[in-house]
Amino acid sequence: MTLTEEILQHVQTLPESVKAEVLDFVEYLELKSKKVEEEVEWSDLSLSYAMRGMEKETTPYSINDLKERFA
Repeated sequence: MTLTEEILQHVQTLPESVKAEVLDFVEYLELKSKKVEEEVEWSDLSLSYAMRGMEKETTPYSINDLKERFA
């Protein structure tokens, strides 16, 4: 049995008023998921725009310079 089938099986046993709450919660989760996806897309776009034209620039720093060191 898939997760979707298991969820449906549980939901079918609930009273209509509780099913409405389940629907509200599912819609909330969908909205939350879309918001996270949009934030990631905007973050990627913002970073690529900020770094535009810098792809071929050389840097005086190595990967070791970027690592945090603890004494």
